[in-house]
Amino acid sequence: MTVDIKLPYDAAYVSNFSKERGEPEWLLSMRLHALEKIQVLPLPRPDKTKIDNWNFTKFKHGHKDEMINSVDELPAEVKALVDSKIKTLLIQRNGSLAYAVISEEVANKGVIITDMQTAVKRHSELLQKYFMTKAVKLDEHKLTALHAALINGGTFIYVPKNVKVEEPIQVINWQDSEFALFNHVILIAEDNSSLTYIENYLSSSEKENIANIVAEVIVGENATIHYGAVDHFAKGMTTYVNRRGVVGRDGRLEWALGQMNDGNTISDNTTNLKGDGSFADSKTVVVGRGEQRQNFTTKIIHFGKHSEGFILNHGVVKDEAATIFNGIGKIEHGASKSNAEQTSRVLMLSEKARGDANPILLIDEDDVMAGHAASVGRVDPVQLYYLMSRGIPRKEAERLIIHGFLSPVVNELAIDSVKSQLIEVIERKVR
Repeated sequence: MTVDIKLPYDAAYVSNFSKERGEPEWLLSMRLHALEKIQVLPLPRPDKTKIDNWNFTKFKHGHKDEMINSVDELPAEVKALVDSKIKTLLIQRNGSLAYAVISEEVANKGVIITDMQTAVKRHSELLQKYFMTKAVKLDEHKLTALHAALINGGTFIYVPKNVKVEEPIQVINWQDSEFALFNHVILIAEDNSSLTYIENYLSSSEKENIANIVAEVIVGENATIHYGAVDHFAKGMTTYVNRRGVVGRDGRLEWALGQMNDGNTISDNTTNLKGDGSFADSKTVVVGRGEQRQNFTTKIIHFGKHSEGFILNHGVVKDEAATIFNGIGKIEHGASKSNAEQTSRVLMLSEKARGDANPILLIDEDDVMAGHAASVGRVDPVQLYYLMSRGIPRKEAERLIIHGFLSPVVNELAIDSVKSQLIEVIERKVR
């Protein structure tokens, strides 16, 4: 049985939207095909979270170009995210490119760094090769089809073979209009190349809206991508985020995700270790508060021999919020000598807060290593009493305990700017 999603946008609207943006025929065809699929496909079924009544259809769709001339024109909360040490920066406002500065050194290496609308026009053939073909498919469920039909923003980064991008690349996605965000990110690191990518999502309005985000990350043979993200959408935003990776032989993909949204969120972070000797490491930090509901699935699937996958999730839940971690390590038949390890922990700060950690190992091969650990619990009253007995107020004592609980993940993040941004957001959320 499928849940009916009645969209206020039909094929005529989608066709006009695509043509106004100057999109090629292949993308228009994909949009229209996805539109047809929305009504027949089911919603995703995140374990232990019912999303049938979540808002996925009450939104306004559109696109508006709003360029700025300088970072100084940004609001304080957006400007605070800009890493002054980074030489390549894209700022996207409501899905449109608002500001861009590209390092000359990086550009001279043949690296493509651009917004999705520009990529569609200037790199159509290359983009088509990867667009929802290798990591995420449009017909997986309603939300991927909805995404494909209504994409209105995104980022495309392509690193050619044998090119090492030493400098981090930062992309800030800033939402401050009534338009919903359908953002699509594609990162490609060809063989023997490397890339460090940092992205931020934030919204300032608490009005009801949606964000539907898909990221596709393709790591070639002996290539490396470090992917860091801090998401901080406001309370009214219902967020679906799907970040997927495909890793080739001896490739390496490291995820550092701070998911700090204040609205209902479902997240799918999946890595497919296709090549022998491939490696994935996924670290996620979450803070839930108010009455929000959050479900985070982290999955690493081993296809290649001698592949390694590590999952580390830590979450804090307060007030009446509920957070669920689903950690899945799957070793396919033939992926001998592989190693799948995972740890998920949830700390609940109040009686009505709810947390769950579900470790799952699916092993179809004998000669492997695998392990998991999971825990859910409340603040240790002994710790709290000890701190308060030293003259520390209860609220400050709880804050210190939270930072101590999250620090094993935060301190392990390989990207310093993501680490510092995450600490600042955590501080704001636990006050």
